[in-house]
Amino acid sequence: MTMSDFKPKHFNWRVDGKVAHITLSRPERKNPMTFESYAELRDTFRDLVYADDIKAVVIGSNGGNFCSGGDVHDIIGPLLDKDMKGLLAFTRMTGDLVKAMHSCPQPVIAAVDGVCVGAGAMIALFSDMRLGTPQAKTAFLFTRVGLAGCDMGACAMLPRVIGQGRASELLFTGRTMSADEGERWGFYNKLVAADQLEAEALKLAHQLADGPTFGHMMTKTMLKQEWSMSLDMAIEAEAQAQAICMQTLDFRRAYEAFVAKGKPVFAGD
Repeated sequence: MTMSDFKPKHFNWRVDGKVAHITLSRPERKNPMTFESYAELRDTFRDLVYADDIKAVVIGSNGGNFCSGGDVHDIIGPLLDKDMKGLLAFTRMTGDLVKAMHSCPQPVIAAVDGVCVGAGAMIALFSDMRLGTPQAKTAFLFTRVGLAGCDMGACAMLPRVIGQGRASELLFTGRTMSADEGERWGFYNKLVAADQLEAEALKLAHQLADGPTFGHMMTKTMLKQEWSMSLDMAIEAEAQAQAICMQTLDFRRAYEAFVAKGKPVFAGD
């Protein structure tokens, strides 16, 4: 399956070589999520499991902002009229988006500028790596609208990224985490100037896409699966995973390039 010619209806998509670049639409409203964009993004990341031509994904900013969360008029208002079954269907759909991001084999890089709040903060959080700008403002706003902080896996993932105490503060208060805090706490891997953000994210994505992509897939798989393993189970699982990777042609290419004092050209097989 290939996705180079994919044309989504509810967000922007382009493919540069082996890298897919996603941005949310409606920058005049700071790129809010809608019922339709949630569902289409979920389905897209599910399809990426089978996309042979896409080796890395960048979720970028648009018009100086990443995402302002669920659209107040298109989502928040209509939710007030839904019954429990309808509400649960919606909250499960939002969770299915980040589960699909977490499960797709490609490394996902979030390139965050400006506003990154609510569901937008969760999309950034469930990316495998995050680059930010000094202007990035990240907030998990759920308690500020009368909800719990445990939305879309926030209570599971955020403590793993920045630590339990810091995560607790952000999830209880809903306050904004500055870009400097985010970098110090490990939320952002790196801060770059806004005019360099897209280029830096794409540079990293292409570096990964040109690497041993089967090995990257296995790395992402083990990072996910080892959450629920004991140490002994994890070490055994990694032994099996590495033995599988040792059967790939990329492993042989790396050895032959080393012997020849050259640089390996990986093909992902």
